[in-house]
Amino acid sequence: MPTLRVATHLGTATALALCIAPLPLLAQDQPTTTNQTPAQQDGGTQDESVAMTDDEAVTETNATPIPLVPGEPTWDSFHGQLNAQKYSPLDQITADNVSNLEKVWEVHTGDVSDGSGELPATVWSATPVFANDTLYIGTPFYRILALDPASGEEKWSFDTQSALEPLTQPALKNRGVAYWQAEEPIAGEPCQKIIYIGTMDAQLFAVDADRGEKCESFANNGVLDVNQWNDIHDKWPLSLLQPPTVVGDRLILGWAGMDWAYAQAPPGTVFSINARTGEREWTFEALSDEIREQSGTANVWTHMSADEALGLVYLPVSSPSPNFWGGNRTEKVPLGTSTTALDIETGEVVWSRQWVHHDIWDYDPPAAPTLMDITVDGEEIPALIQATKMGFLFVVNRETGEDVWPIEERPVPDGDGTVDGEVYAPTQPFPTKPAPLLNQSEKPEVWGLADAVGFGECSALWDDLWYEGLYTPPTTQGEGTMGYPITAGGVQWGGIAFDPESQTAIVNTSHIVQYVKLYGREEYEEANTGSGNKEGFAPQEGAPYGMRLEIAQNWLGMPCWEPPFGELVALDMTTGEVKWRRPMGASQQYGFFMPESWGSPTIGGPAVTAGGLVFIGASMDAKVRSYSLETGEELWEDQVEAPSVSNPAVYEYNGRQYVAFIAGGNTILKDEVGDQLVVYALPE
Repeated sequence: MPTLRVATHLGTATALALCIAPLPLLAQDQPTTTNQTPAQQDGGTQDESVAMTDDEAVTETNATPIPLVPGEPTWDSFHGQLNAQKYSPLDQITADNVSNLEKVWEVHTGDVSDGSGELPATVWSATPVFANDTLYIGTPFYRILALDPASGEEKWSFDTQSALEPLTQPALKNRGVAYWQAEEPIAGEPCQKIIYIGTMDAQLFAVDADRGEKCESFANNGVLDVNQWNDIHDKWPLSLLQPPTVVGDRLILGWAGMDWAYAQAPPGTVFSINARTGEREWTFEALSDEIREQSGTANVWTHMSADEALGLVYLPVSSPSPNFWGGNRTEKVPLGTSTTALDIETGEVVWSRQWVHHDIWDYDPPAAPTLMDITVDGEEIPALIQATKMGFLFVVNRETGEDVWPIEERPVPDGDGTVDGEVYAPTQPFPTKPAPLLNQSEKPEVWGLADAVGFGECSALWDDLWYEGLYTPPTTQGEGTMGYPITAGGVQWGGIAFDPESQTAIVNTSHIVQYVKLYGREEYEEANTGSGNKEGFAPQEGAPYGMRLEIAQNWLGMPCWEPPFGELVALDMTTGEVKWRRPMGASQQYGFFMPESWGSPTIGGPAVTAGGLVFIGASMDAKVRSYSLETGEELWEDQVEAPSVSNPAVYEYNGRQYVAFIAGGNTILKDEVGDQLVVYALPE
């Protein structure tokens, strides 16, 4: 069993950990999706939205909202709170004193692999969960650690003894644990408070939050086999890499699988599970019966958000399979690549908005939508903002799904006639506000430095890539189609943070150029030279085309497009305008830090506090930072063991405010992984 090492520090760490790593491609835990509403297929000429009629609606739109800002500071879920705001009302740490922040303790779990031995590499993007006066974490070896929040001392640990095999992913992955407690816990009774952790082989464990023992009354002696419901195209187990979304006494459960692998795949059912017993209460499927037979996925692989007062849970539904060819799903699939609001009690669709029609770019929503109350033109609006890989931020009324600012259907490029069986949506939704996080309307400029070092290699690549703006379809010609952004760009699973006092949204975004090419079956077999972690060749077995996805870089691994490669952006949500934006982090190449003005691609998300601060890791240089919420000025930084590709946690214990980061790394971003949980506070 891995050992647990705890160290206590009096000052901040300043050593730089240099790593040889080219700037690689960013991607996701396998998104795939399915759903069960007949009117569901993408590819329409107008906005494909699904809404219940007034008579059908299961929640009243005039329900009195519960304030989204909690009265007490909480950080008991993946995004901090159910609304996914990642906001803390704590203000002990401020813009004036954050420079004094110091490391007070750290834990090394021992659950780490760089992939050089018998085990696959680890990808650790868990959010620490603070609940029950304890800090809980889940590890990539599928263990739970319960730690003293002030010292890091272990209270208990639980090992699922899951097989450490990459059944659906190129790496061992974990995004942490979920916490539930009874509304009125009964003293002395077991499992009144429960920690849940899932495994890659689709087992969900329920563990007593006080004792670290399995809850025997949950499912089969504390373990629910979710794969028992995997009964259509069961090519892989329904991997539980993302912790469940806990809403009242329900666990809302999605799953992850294998990206880009098959045309027919498990359809992406979402399950509502009784938190106490593990009993399945309802299911949701994004695909019609007909499409499920010939396609698959459209699953929810990332976290979800919920508004308990409205009785709604919000699902970021991914794209159907296969990802880059849609000839097996030419009918409309309106719940694919959507944000879909379900009635928490029944699982019925209340409204749905599709963000990409006939998605053939793997543009599934990567993060839970963030819920917020905003004032626009003097009107108070219960809103929702959905971040996307395209760099779009869609803002709608979370009760009805209606636009807050107009979302327009605009013409997009058609195919080039080289792809058999494909159809193309003539229009796609474009938000008018906020403006796109990056300019996708024209080819990005070739970076002169990279082109010179590559002896014109980047310019030659640009000349051989087809690009007519966002939504240029995949092709079989030349080097393929440029994607700017495509699956790696825009916003990733960290999502958007929101300060309810100033009504400011904070989002980190990556500027990444990739290119995708389709190959006929025989040509694919000849061309296939293998794949890395979420790049290279993928078969799309059962489709007439395999595919290849690459990052646009020269022989030395330098990006071919101009920096910045990543930014942190603040948005005034009363107007939809940018308040400030700045390059964030530093890229690393062959052991050297690049200038911070170039920024870094990012994985992971921000947290905001009432102290006027933004906390974030996410960058390639393996630093954690704090910025001024008001101005974007960098106020503090520290070096950690590996890129912190998770959301930080902010909590208070015994009157002291803490900020916790997991430095676990992700080989998609950089060949550096870690097993470090590091916690900061002001000097006592």
